[in-house]
Amino acid sequence: MTTVPGLNARIVSRDGWAVSHAVVTVTDMTGQQVLRAGADADGVVRDTTPLAPGAYTVIVTAVGYAPTASSAIVTASGRTEVGTVTLARLGGGAELPPPGTWLVDPAHSSVGAVAQHLGISSVRGRFTEFTAAIEIAPDEVAKSRVEAVISAASIDTGNATRDDHLRSADFLDVERHPEITFRSTGLTPGAGADRWLVHGELGMRGVVRPVDLDLAYLGTGADPWGGTRAAFRATTELRREDFAMNYNQVVRAGIAAIGTTLRVEIEIQAVQGTD
Repeated sequence: MTTVPGLNARIVSRDGWAVSHAVVTVTDMTGQQVLRAGADADGVVRDTTPLAPGAYTVIVTAVGYAPTASSAIVTASGRTEVGTVTLARLGGGAELPPPGTWLVDPAHSSVGAVAQHLGISSVRGRFTEFTAAIEIAPDEVAKSRVEAVISAASIDTGNATRDDHLRSADFLDVERHPEITFRSTGLTPGAGADRWLVHGELGMRGVVRPVDLDLAYLGTGADPWGGTRAAFRATTELRREDFAMNYNQVVRAGIAAIGTTLRVEIEIQAVQGTD
């Protein structure tokens, strides 16, 4: 970062992303504001107004982040170097990727479900065809959104006979309801610094129910193709009867062949896109 007279700083989130809507306010020792400047797209704050030598307080604010305050000394040249300031999200939640649209990469993502079988083991399946987009809000992270569409007929449990039964009217009823949809309605911090609860509505078999996803943001990094990717893991538990999937068999001593609940397990890689 080039050193120039006045104020120089860079504002980033805890995982190193630029906070482009940050504002830096400088006050003198009497509390009077002497300078106020906003960050650019790279999180850099640069103002060439010379300041009188002495001690100042530098306050950094940004919507959705906890403010910070620190002391700074302006040299005889009228220059102050604040350096890099790291802001933490409000509400105890983890950082999320930079604002904007992120498109889910189906080739490096999975949507799976686990059902109990005979009361002693589990059967796993996955949907092989789906699309999804994530919109990270620039100011209020709670306004971030996600939408997904899954092809119900793409269910794959590794057994063709079982898959055909799951596609039938006993379960997914794919002829009448070919798509499973999810649309988020809100986002709140979860139980832990890297966790969020994604509140939304799941549509399946013509029934729409509220569903909360327990989401972990796993981080962001560059990919080999020049793009930027973010990774997420999400889980939830569904009751089959909530979506009119009541089929079952009692095989012995009251034990059902198929459990009444499904555990949904989602692994996501999303690629940074454009608005």
